[in-house]
Amino acid sequence: MISIRRYLLRTLAIALVLAGGVAFTAAYLITDHELEEILDTQLSLHSRIVAGQLDPNATIDDYARLASHLGLPEYPAQLYRDGIAVPVNSPESSPKLYHEEELKLVLGFWNSDGSPRLLGGKWNDAGPFPAPLEEGFRWESYDGHRWRVFSMFDITTDTWISMGLRGSFHDEVVERITWNNLLPMLFLLPLLLWLMSRIIRRGIVPIQALSSQVQGRSARDLSEIDNPVPQELNGLRQSLNDFIARLKETLERERRFTADAAHELRTPLAALRIHLDNAQAGGEQSLQKAYIGVERLQRVVEQLLILARLDQVATTSSATIDLYPIIAELVAELWPLAEERDQHLRLTGLTRLEVRADEIEVGILFRNLLDNALRYTSEGGQVEVELALWEGLPQLTVRDTGPGLPEALLDKVTERFRRASGQGTTGSGLGLSIVSELVQRQQAILTLTNREPSGLEVSVRWERVYACAS
Repeated sequence: MISIRRYLLRTLAIALVLAGGVAFTAAYLITDHELEEILDTQLSLHSRIVAGQLDPNATIDDYARLASHLGLPEYPAQLYRDGIAVPVNSPESSPKLYHEEELKLVLGFWNSDGSPRLLGGKWNDAGPFPAPLEEGFRWESYDGHRWRVFSMFDITTDTWISMGLRGSFHDEVVERITWNNLLPMLFLLPLLLWLMSRIIRRGIVPIQALSSQVQGRSARDLSEIDNPVPQELNGLRQSLNDFIARLKETLERERRFTADAAHELRTPLAALRIHLDNAQAGGEQSLQKAYIGVERLQRVVEQLLILARLDQVATTSSATIDLYPIIAELVAELWPLAEERDQHLRLTGLTRLEVRADEIEVGILFRNLLDNALRYTSEGGQVEVELALWEGLPQLTVRDTGPGLPEALLDKVTERFRRASGQGTTGSGLGLSIVSELVQRQQAILTLTNREPSGLEVSVRWERVYACAS
């Protein structure tokens, strides 16, 4: 992609040339129209003046004397009698040409029957100029040239009077006026292009400054961009600052996650090594403890992988799904774990409950909820899973008879590696963190409440849902 400066310069130059072309065309057409009106007015005015000077009793000699004055060098006026050309006595002095443009203006007289009476020199080159047929203006072609002609009939002298101007004179004047207007623009065009280049270069300086500030930063510098920028770049600067803030938050979360994961793995690994050393020395109980440590490590790694996958996927796909078959399958899958500990696990409530969510993420969410409930419920305890509508909104609730949580931890237990002390069972502190992350991705609401006399109730309620229950 070309640079903004080159694009603007090229586009503005083309626009300037096009605008000049449009201006030239408009000037030509307007000048052509206005000049035609002016010259038409002059033709009609002079024809009226000539008509006012005609004598009703003028003789052939009077027209002969007029012809001698209308004649031009090499183009004498021609006198006609009964439509036949007659010689005209030359004046004492030869006719003069005061201006070359006089050759393009001609005057002629015709009898009422259309026969010529007196025609100027240029209207005799190819025979008599066509007689007028009606009063007014017209374009007439004669001897390879176009003529703009005004004709009028003088009743007093019973004479047709026509005055004509050759079209080339009109065209030359129009072109001359148009070019005189355009030439200054052509001379100014290089200067305008240079000025536009300077203005564009000056205009993109803030963009270059903003780019330099971002490019010159080190990888560790995640501070906001505070350089003053034009109003048009405020949105870009704000977007960059928002991106930097999100990147800073992500890096901080990754750093904290790495540190917490390393700390969480270090302790069971050290304990596992001790138990294996003791087992190698002949301690049978140490081997059992080592097996439990391996199970804990396996669970921590699995949950860490889930969290890593959730962090990598920014968005989630959603569709309308029925919660009941998903929940029923997971309850059946974890039923042996409850039976092993003599726990009572049951699924109650609605047998059909539709939500708009991601099926896989819902499965992970519920598995962690149910796994937590079974792990922290003592042998012989109860775990209940309920599907219901709460004020018209779908809700999944998991209740257990475990020790519950201290009230101070209810709002913090969803943080990663956060566990309540004295729970009597091993854990990584990641289960509810995963649940909280998935609830946010599903745009649902997570609620934790202690039960009486003991136990914990965890509810997930979907708001963006088109519930259908039965």
